Amino acid sequence: MQPDQIKSLIEGQIPGSHVEVAFEGSHLQLTVVSEAFNGLSRLKKQQLVYGALSDKIADGTLHAVQMKTLTPDEAGQ
Repeated sequence: MQPDQIKSLIEGQIPGSHVEVAFEGSHLQLTVVSEAFNGLSRLKKQQLVYGALSDKIADGTLHAVQMKTLTPDEAGQ
């Protein structure tokens, strides 16, 4: 799966988000910044992102996902 495809999946699920995708070997690293994360716990933020990727994780296309989920205010610090 290409980084642009992953970015599109997440941005489609979380409109207005900014997504950075990097691969280190077979490990996927994500940074997702979104207003939708305001007021959410870290777990809830990650659940939103995993929701966008759940089909690809379930079928084995993606594994070893590491992510940072930030609000715009958190990203600006």
